[in-house]
Amino acid sequence: MNTNIYIDQLKVYAFHGALPQERTVGGEYLVSIRVEYPFQTAMETDQLEHTLDYGQLCQLIREEMGIASNLLEHVAGRIAKRLLDEFPQTQGFHLHITKCNPPMGADCQGAGVELEWKRQTSKTNQQE
Repeated sequence: MNTNIYIDQLKVYAFHGALPQERTVGGEYLVSIRVEYPFQTAMETDQLEHTLDYGQLCQLIREEMGIASNLLEHVAGRIAKRLLDEFPQTQGFHLHITKCNPPMGADCQGAGVELEWKRQTSKTNQQE
């Protein structure tokens, strides 16, 4: 049995962007992530070591958002890599990063990137 944990619209102030002003002044970002992982043992044991700790997940996101980048795609890639390295039980995830008030001369709630990843299963595993 796999299920998801999620972080919804984690507010982060960061310094991403291609424009010098974005790298100097910074801006507000919202980060949401949904992570699929094996849930059965946590349901049965009620023990933190059998789940994916969303406190650690928030810290991971904050740390990677704290490293300035030109592109949100680069930030998303770093978050994805750390997620898979630090939580190897991850079966898939959907990451959404929104730059609030982007400097693009448009009246919108934000602009950003989404990254979705799913662990590939072999035909042998699918038949079991």
